[in-house]
Amino acid sequence: MNATMRWQAEQEFHDAQALERQAWFRDHGHSLQFADETFLDHETWIRPAVAALGDLSGKTVLDYGCGHGMAAVTFARRGGIVTGFDLSPEYVHEATLRAEANAVSARFLVANAEQLPFADASFDCIWGNAILHHLHLPTAARELERILKPGGIAVFCEPCGGNPLLEFARRKLPYRGKHRTVDEQPLRWRDLAPLRETFPNMSVRGYQFLNMLRRVCRVPLLETIDRGLLRAVPQLEKWCRYLVIVLPRS
Repeated sequence: MNATMRWQAEQEFHDAQALERQAWFRDHGHSLQFADETFLDHETWIRPAVAALGDLSGKTVLDYGCGHGMAAVTFARRGGIVTGFDLSPEYVHEATLRAEANAVSARFLVANAEQLPFADASFDCIWGNAILHHLHLPTAARELERILKPGGIAVFCEPCGGNPLLEFARRKLPYRGKHRTVDEQPLRWRDLAPLRETFPNMSVRGYQFLNMLRRVCRVPLLETIDRGLLRAVPQLEKWCRYLVIVLPRS
């Protein structure tokens, strides 16, 4: 599939997903208002990943692939000057409504991560959640470096494809939120090479080794065990469910 067809398929998939979300919110009478904790604590890697961005007060922040806009709203509440983009016009619409509902200022636009409309060195901080694994990483890495200010930082949370048991479950077993596009693939460690070439000081940390079972059952002790295991044996991070990738720009 060529790039144009891939982008079109991604846009159509995420537009349909956003419309489904909007219908569910409307049918169930849910408000777009939310507390920061709802976003920060919905997965175990989100809060530490946001912490890696540092103090956002007065910083230009890009929500890269903004989706529903909860990250953008959270960052605006922390004093960031926030811009968000997404390939999906329907998600951009939802993010705009969510910012308005939560009385924060943020700018949203439809854009393609591989051909960004921003000037060089536009942002102090860039945030992305489950977006890089949809992209052609060499192209995305060059664009990230171009728009990130010297001394700036980008943080991405991405599904990890290193665990064969987890990959079997992703392919074969039913679970909530499983739907994905045809071309997306969880990132294997070797896939990160273009990012490391562009950002030589890149760091990566894995989250949810045993605790990935929280998708089917909640066992609070697993999170504590995970922290101890991953601290003692960092090599297990390659088998985790998600990676937090930190890209400092020199």
